[in-house]
Amino acid sequence: MKFFVDTADTAEIAELAATGLLDGVTTNPSLIMKAGRPMKDVIAEICKITDGPVSAEVAATDYEGIMREAKVLAAIAPNVVIKLPLTMDGLKACKALTSAGHKTNVTLCFSATQALLAAKAGATYISPFIGRLDDINLDGLELIREIRTIYDNYGFATEILAASIRTINHVRDCAIIGADVATIPPSTLKALVKHPLTDKGLETFLADWAKTGQSIA
Repeated sequence: MKFFVDTADTAEIAELAATGLLDGVTTNPSLIMKAGRPMKDVIAEICKITDGPVSAEVAATDYEGIMREAKVLAAIAPNVVIKLPLTMDGLKACKALTSAGHKTNVTLCFSATQALLAAKAGATYISPFIGRLDDINLDGLELIREIRTIYDNYGFATEILAASIRTINHVRDCAIIGADVATIPPSTLKALVKHPLTDKGLETFLADWAKTGQSIA
């Protein structure tokens, strides 16, 4: 499973990119707002940090407006992925952009039938929001299972990009189900390496090593 980081904080992205574990980046209007800088500048800087896919979201909701904004975003860098709303106009734009050779990420998916439509429109990625479904007492992970089954049934190439991830368990379960990508907040991504037994074991090993009085270097 590929790991994308869900942030527009370029310092966080650079730190995670240095680990070699980062496959891409997703942004949205809310994250751009938090960055407090012009969107095009932020996206351009992110694309210099990583050569992986970088999702940049349109703000327009009508087809013509979406296409105008997509043209501007696509010109920023070759690895920009155009992020589109899961609406009829968004799907129409997805089909047109995909046909023109652009990568697309259809976002705000909350049902398997929506995901089916996005795949038929040629989306590169579909972004089901599992955390937001959990918030209203629905099973977000069940949506990932349903989409995986549908896509496998028909051989769709669209990748399942699990979004709105809140916990380490979300990441684990998405990997078990077979999501292609998880886009994860920086804090959650960093927490994946943590385990109390790892910390305890390392502490014991270091204490024993100190008793030997040896030095490797």
